[in-house]
Parts: sequence; C-alpha cells; structure tokens
Amino acid sequence: MPPTISATDRPLEKLSADAVVVGVGKGPDGLLTTPGADAVDRLLGGKLLAALADLGARGGEDEVTRLPTFGQGPFPVVAVAGLGAPQADGGYPAEAVRRASGAASRALVGRASVVSLLAAVGGPPDAERLHAVGEGALLGAYEFTTYKNLPSDRPTPPSSVELVVPDAGAAKAALARVRAVADAVALTRDLVNTPPNDLYPAELAARGAAAGKKAGLSVEILDEAALTAGGYGGILAVGGGSTRGPRLLRLTYKGRRASTSVALVGKGITFDSGGISIKPAAKMEDMKSDMAGAAAVIATVCLVAELGLAVDVTATVPIAENLPSGSAYRPADVVTFRNGKKAEITNTDAEGRVVLADAIARAAEDSPDYLLETSTLTGAQTVALGARTSGVMGSDDLRDAVVAASVRSGEPMWAMPLPPELRRGLDSPTADFVNANADRLGGMLVAGHFLAEFVPAGLPWAHIDVAGPAYNTGSPWGYTTKGGTGVPVRTLLATIEALIA
Repeated sequence: MPPTISATDRPLEKLSADAVVVGVGKGPDGLLTTPGADAVDRLLGGKLLAALADLGARGGEDEVTRLPTFGQGPFPVVAVAGLGAPQADGGYPAEAVRRASGAASRALVGRASVVSLLAAVGGPPDAERLHAVGEGALLGAYEFTTYKNLPSDRPTPPSSVELVVPDAGAAKAALARVRAVADAVALTRDLVNTPPNDLYPAELAARGAAAGKKAGLSVEILDEAALTAGGYGGILAVGGGSTRGPRLLRLTYKGRRASTSVALVGKGITFDSGGISIKPAAKMEDMKSDMAGAAAVIATVCLVAELGLAVDVTATVPIAENLPSGSAYRPADVVTFRNGKKAEITNTDAEGRVVLADAIARAAEDSPDYLLETSTLTGAQTVALGARTSGVMGSDDLRDAVVAASVRSGEPMWAMPLPPELRRGLDSPTADFVNANADRLGGMLVAGHFLAEFVPAGLPWAHIDVAGPAYNTGSPWGYTTKGGTGVPVRTLLATIEALIA
C-alpha cells in the first residue's frame, strides 16, 4: 500500500512518530542549518548539530544521516537530509527539497510513521514546497514487490508521512494534488516494472482501459482486425512477429468548460528484441521498459481527469511486441501508414517511430490544439544527454514550454533542434522515406524528423525522448528508485496546466 500523507500544525513536542526528518544545507565552512533542524536541535538540548559535525555530515544532495535521540525527544530517530548548496538568495530549489525528502524516505525503511519538517525549508511553506516535500516522500517510499516472496515482518518503507505546516487546513488542497500525482507516477512505474510475459499488448491495453474507466474516461481498443480495417500498417508491421497481437488504445477525457484540446501519444512496445535487426543479448532484459511512454500518457490522462482540469485530452497509445519470427517485418519491407505515407524499413529495431507514425496520424485526425508525444525512442538520446535528461523536439514554442515545465517538475529536459540537413538521412530510393538513417549521426534528431512527417502543418507538437530517464538501471537516488521512474508524467501535467492557464 502507498503511504498516507497528511499535514499538522501541532507543536513539534506534542507529535510522535518513528522518525522525524529535517534538512541541512552544504556551506563552504560546514553545515547550514534550517528552521526544522534548529527546532529539533532545541528539542534535543542543542546536541543535534554537534553530533552531525562529529559524524562528518556535509549536507550534500542524497546524503541522509540517521541519529538516535536516546529518549530525549518524542521521536526515536532523526533523519537529516542534505539539501546541497543554497541558491544566491539563501534558499533551496524545490527539486533539492524533493530529492532530500525522497532520500529520507528511502533511508527510513523499517520506520512506519514519519514526521517531516522539510516544508519549512526556505521560509513559510507554499504550494510549491508542499508539492516538493510530499511528492519526494511518497515517491521515495515506492517499491515494486509483486514478484517477490517476502516475509510478512520484513522492514518496509514508511506507511504514513505527516508534514508540519503553520496551517494544516490550508495545506489540504496541495496534499490532495500531491496524492494524485504520486499515484499517477506509481501507476507508470508499476506498468514499466511488470515483466513482459505478464504485460503483453492486449494486457497493457486492458490495464490502461481499466485505469481509464476508473477515472471516468471514454475507452476504445482496436485489435488486429480493427487495425487492419483502419489502415494502421505501422502498428501491424511491428506487431507481426509476435503471437501476441498489437493493439491501439484510446482514452478520452472531456473537461468541463474546456476550450483547449491536447492529444497525448505514447509508445507502447511491451518488449523490444529489435526484431530481425536483433539487439545484443546484454541488457536486453531492460527492454521491458520500452512501453514507458505509453504508461506515462495513460497515467497522465487519468491524472488530468482526477484533477478535473478544464481541458479535453485524448491519449492514443500504439502497443506491440517487437520479436523476430517468420511473420516479422523485414529490412527492405515497405510499410503503408494510416495517413497513406510509405516508409522503407532499413532497421526493424527502429520500431518505435513506426508505431508512433500511425498513432500520431490518428491523433491528428481529432484536430487537437496541441500534440504531446513521449517515448523511449532512441539510444542516441542517452549518448547525447545521459541517463537523466530527456531530449525535446518539435515546434519551437511548444518544445520550449515543455522544457520550462520540466524545470518546475524536477524532470530534467533539454531543447533539441531539428536541423534541416539531417532530414536527408531519411531519403529512400523506394518509398517516401526510410525509417532509420544509415550513418547514425544525430540519431535522436533524425528520429524527430521522421515523426514530423506525420504531424499536420500548423499543429504545435513536441516529442519527448525519455530513453534513459524513464528507466533507472543504476542505484536509487533522491526519490528515484531502481527500475521505472515515472518520467515524464509530472512534466506532461505541468505542460497541460500551462497551456490552459
């Protein structure tokens, strides 16, 4: 069960929990204290900060120091989370607070109830800081144990988090939003972490449909027959190598008093072997995450519905399993897409853009005001930007709006160009274009050019390549656990809210 989250304005000495969380900063001459740390220090007779210095705490990001109180306070343990260096104004960015809150949750396994004083970092808590502390605490406590046989008495992450604020009543709305966002991110993580033998195309479509119906959305699923009748040649080609046929899922939310419509598209390759252009065996198991874009847009449209935003949103989700077999699509095949364009296949491992082409074409038929698409599209994204920063391409204004939203959300992104000379890498002697350039230079940008072929002129659009950020293969950090991360749900939400503001 996910942790509960609440707010309290009771005095610190009248609270009780299994642990209390405070923050400290990193200064040039040692630790920088915060109001929460000062309050606990006073409660413990002025011993907290001295003990931290003796233990060598530095206040750096992702650093958590746990200390016993030896019965001198209402909490048996104090968890001191590092905030890193402060900004020029002496405060700390929301993302630093979010990461500190998440790191504390991860460090407090075995402590059921937690009181957090992080909301007061940088001054009286506003909605942004409440969101940061709450999201960090809940996402840091996430775990995926569906496939583990675990003892019932094992240590677990915190099950309740209470934030100390000046006015608990005023914090209720912010914490309701925190709960909704954290649940959407957790849904995305759960889907990404599920193994492909249990999350095949029909099952992902069914789980997405169930989430959509729970949120009150209109649901449509196209099977192979409907895809054939609808001319979805890209989805059918990629899914043709598997005995588990492809699907197209559509989830629609109609907001009250909506005057803006947004199309969401997310790549749903439930497993990507590369097809006939097969991938190396090493790390192929990570390709269960190739449906992270699909999971994110499913969760986002459900989140928009839960928040009751005044916007119309439709998620169009192409879902397939890319396997080699006698029925798999081949290099040199020519695929005809829903909008009538044709691509010569030069690499069956560049399959994401092939299914997205059909989905973008279908989404554009609804005449949305904006189109946002996200996918684990290219290994070139990680070469260019690493494992934590997504690349964003598309119409300049919408691309830049997405990047700005990512800053507010704490999901790092970088605006990328679509240099016109790279479009020549898609030229084909046989069809309208090829699906992959041969020389691999600018691979992420060439993929963006391919997707652009299916966006109607005049439609603002943005593509978010989350190949690295959507799945953490390294150690946990901040509020990011190993495996599915939930990127870019929070950025998609922040972008949509900005578009309708």
